[in-house]
Amino acid sequence: MGKNEGMPQLRIALAQVNTTVGDLSGNSDLVVEWTRRAASDGAHVVLFPEMALPGYPVEDLALRGAFTEASRAAVTELATAIADAGHGDVCVVVGYLDADDVGPRNALAALYRGEVVATQYKYHLPNYGVFDERRYFEPGTTLTVLRTHGVDLGLAICEDLWQEGGPVAALGAFGVDLVLALNASPYERAKSDVRVPLVTRRAAEVKAPVAYANLVGGQDDLVFDGGSFVVDADGVLLARAPQFAEHLLVVDLDLPERRGTGDRSRGEARVEGLAVRRRVLSDVPLDPYPVTYRPELAEPLSDEAEIWSALVMALQDYVRKNNFRSVLLGFSGGIDSAVVAALAADALGSDAVYGVSMPSKYSSAHSRSDAAELARRLGCHFRVEPVENIVAAYVDQLQLEGVAEENIQARVRGMMLMALSNMEGHLVLATGNKTELAVGYSTIYGDAVGGFAPIKDVFKTQVWELARWRNAEAEKRGETPPIPPNSITKPPSAELRPGQLDTDSLPDYALLDELLENYVGGDRGFADLLAAGFDAETVDRVVRMVDRAEYKRRQYPPGPKITFKAFGRDRRLPLTNAWHEVH
Repeated sequence: MGKNEGMPQLRIALAQVNTTVGDLSGNSDLVVEWTRRAASDGAHVVLFPEMALPGYPVEDLALRGAFTEASRAAVTELATAIADAGHGDVCVVVGYLDADDVGPRNALAALYRGEVVATQYKYHLPNYGVFDERRYFEPGTTLTVLRTHGVDLGLAICEDLWQEGGPVAALGAFGVDLVLALNASPYERAKSDVRVPLVTRRAAEVKAPVAYANLVGGQDDLVFDGGSFVVDADGVLLARAPQFAEHLLVVDLDLPERRGTGDRSRGEARVEGLAVRRRVLSDVPLDPYPVTYRPELAEPLSDEAEIWSALVMALQDYVRKNNFRSVLLGFSGGIDSAVVAALAADALGSDAVYGVSMPSKYSSAHSRSDAAELARRLGCHFRVEPVENIVAAYVDQLQLEGVAEENIQARVRGMMLMALSNMEGHLVLATGNKTELAVGYSTIYGDAVGGFAPIKDVFKTQVWELARWRNAEAEKRGETPPIPPNSITKPPSAELRPGQLDTDSLPDYALLDELLENYVGGDRGFADLLAAGFDAETVDRVVRMVDRAEYKRRQYPPGPKITFKAFGRDRRLPLTNAWHEVH
């Protein structure tokens, strides 16, 4: 915002950082380093994401007394470390894990001149989708308004901003000049289209600008996209950070005269059922200074670019944070393995990707050549390990036939990948997509082996879309498209028997994905599916397939959530389940 004579000024920095769950020391160092960067840019306040110090989500670590005590100690030590580094005059607001006689707390701390000058506990504890915060935390009942350089800063932790009432209503009634919101908001498709309008409404309710700092990075099956931003009291987007990258968003604010009804002189009050207290760090406004930071508005990514970036970051962080250096996967010549391999090359570099072609007697010539072509295009490691003789030993000894003979091929390949992983230390990647997982079109202990499944939440039709998009992006940059065109255009097949095609066992993928989006993603029942125009026989068949495959999904490797309802945390059904809604 441009400088306006007589308006209080403040330079804030939103530190969009990638933390690691449990790494209190490493995360503390990260906070000190990004505070240094903010201080060098002249920031007066720097805001870090929710639970930045212990990482997010901590899950059952919150129930371990030793960990909560270590987090409490770390935040005190962090205040000292920031001051010792020469940045004590910067007000740092950071999320951490606290605990008291009531229980664990999702908390924030304000650090200033070597001290923890204020703390606040999260009030709204989400208990839906991927969130289990009522299992872990007790809600807070007190809010702190920080006055620094004559500016009153209200504080909110993630869900406290997302829900009506509670902290936002209390801050609006009490009266603040700016709201600082710490967030660990997981990515899902088009999530930014929801966040900005939501925060715009909250800014109007509290009658003050809102700074929204979001976590970035992968954590198991969650990925956080960043995209931190600032809106003014009228809901105008002032600044936005890029997605899927660590970033320091620095914003100069000219804060207009407060529009709220709060009394600036009162030190505490009870508002909307919450105790609100003011902590004064500095009552004296800053001397007018020239605005040097122009508003930064990162452009939103396209749908395909957003999904690809999410998958790349999730894979990169899972490998890095779990101390692997390379990945291994089967190169079948099909679209799924090709997309996973391209994701791995983008995430880790081609030299960290090891592909294995494992042809059987049913493998076509094009599947072998497409696998080799994929390796050539990526420039990754590649080897051929035929499985025909190993499969024959099982088939001959056990007299296998039919599905048992088909599945033993997949299981031999799975054993081969795991053996190479044991020998060479690679992380095995499972290449199954969401459509296959939904209907059970995978072989447990076969193609389902591995430590991470990058496209677990990507429908088959989306896999093709991503492949075409990635190749087009490469062509725009004058690079070799990573995915062989034949892998995109040929009919998909598991090649476990002569002439086999996926459509022998499944409906057309476009129809199947639309049906699954409604049944799995939308929780629509049989009658609703029929009303939506789906054929009764197809609905009955697909629903039965989905319901029968729950045990397979429970044993599938973790993979990044990119949709509103992913298998795993979002959708939890009993393995033993006699309820089947049929026509």
